[in-house]
Amino acid sequence: MAVEAKDVVIIGGGFAGLSAGVALAERGFRVALLESKPALGGRAYSFADPDSGDFVDNGQHVLMGCYHATLAFLEKLGTRDRLIARPDLAIEMLTGPQQSACVRTARLPGPLHMAAAILRYQHLGPTERLSVLRAGLRLMYMRRFQARRLAQLSVAQFMDATRQNETARRCLWYPIALATLSEDPQLASASLFAEVMRLAFFARRRDSAFLYATVGLSDLYCEPARRIIEDRGGVVACRSIADHLEFGDDGRVSRVRLRDGAALQAANFIAAVTPDRLLKLLPEGAAGASSFAALTDLKTSPIVCLHAWFDRPVTDAAFVGFVGTDTQWLFNKRVIFGGPSDRPGYLSFVISGARDFVSRSNGELIDIILGDLRRMIPAAAKARLLRAMVIREKQATIATDTVSNLKRPATITSIPNLFLAGDWIQTGLPATIESAVRSGNAAAEAVSARVGA
Repeated sequence: MAVEAKDVVIIGGGFAGLSAGVALAERGFRVALLESKPALGGRAYSFADPDSGDFVDNGQHVLMGCYHATLAFLEKLGTRDRLIARPDLAIEMLTGPQQSACVRTARLPGPLHMAAAILRYQHLGPTERLSVLRAGLRLMYMRRFQARRLAQLSVAQFMDATRQNETARRCLWYPIALATLSEDPQLASASLFAEVMRLAFFARRRDSAFLYATVGLSDLYCEPARRIIEDRGGVVACRSIADHLEFGDDGRVSRVRLRDGAALQAANFIAAVTPDRLLKLLPEGAAGASSFAALTDLKTSPIVCLHAWFDRPVTDAAFVGFVGTDTQWLFNKRVIFGGPSDRPGYLSFVISGARDFVSRSNGELIDIILGDLRRMIPAAAKARLLRAMVIREKQATIATDTVSNLKRPATITSIPNLFLAGDWIQTGLPATIESAVRSGNAAAEAVSARVGA
């Protein structure tokens, strides 16, 4: 079959690849999407747990109201109604047993809703609350008027510059930074932190809302996106391992060669894979091109997640932050999603930026996390652990340190018909689902512009 201008191959079937594929399919492109794994989803997928009947995400993925591109994508897929929203942000923070305070937004227009939350946050004294608000305003000012300076600062350096004391950092700033940037605040980019804060907390009240999927993450977007692509004449193929890209005499990509020897031609190609996989697709020497020179310098950050089932509930809170422990966050799946009261408690625990933990054994990780749980919530000692499942994502996200952030590549490359997508490319956001969808949309726009569609 002859190659047409609107033929496009997308390598990678996560949020980035599927959002690009849907956008292009709706514009009349003939899409061939290749995913190396047996199922779609990339690094954001779910699976059914046969023992409990629960769906389990590979990590605890939380959407927020400020994920505008993601929510528009789900609306397009017809799955937006599978999300439940908690319009009033409420995060219980524990500094120890019976030492609880809540960051709870007020029912006021944004950003006053968040200012009220800070002013009522009991882990901070009155002077610290005012200092936090001043620092937040300073962060927004630097984002707008001193962006170059901010891009050189880590979160911790910004805290130094705004004289945030240890309590404010430990009980508020650093937990937010770890949750959103998945990186040690000593390394994490203050510029990325500012963008997160602007979108989530300095905008409309509804942008601060947490949204949870009532179905498995894969069910939320993978199959619906596949149907749209295939209904418009495209092909979505799992277990299709792209081995390398082949180039013509004109310097453009001519085809992608698969591991099984087959080849697929197209007019345009989108690589929606991780940086290490992209380097393997490129021919020797191509990594030296300006578009790809920094790929080998990009660092990654691991995340450890423990899914645990107990014989009883251990807390009524939906979402709990731990201060001063290795474990950072607890998600109470039974409270979030509801369900029969006779089912055992199902909790998920998260350690982001988990470089010191990702290589430890399952037994060690379970002991560490359950020790933190019993330290913070002593009633948990009475609960019997029925089952535990440790999931490690060794390269969960691109590192959000200041150097890596500045080296993230753009959508358009030095190869005219090769475009990049993925949460790790330069979107102005940390490596989140929203970043992935934005990158997919940008790649689709770039392909459309090149073709003149």
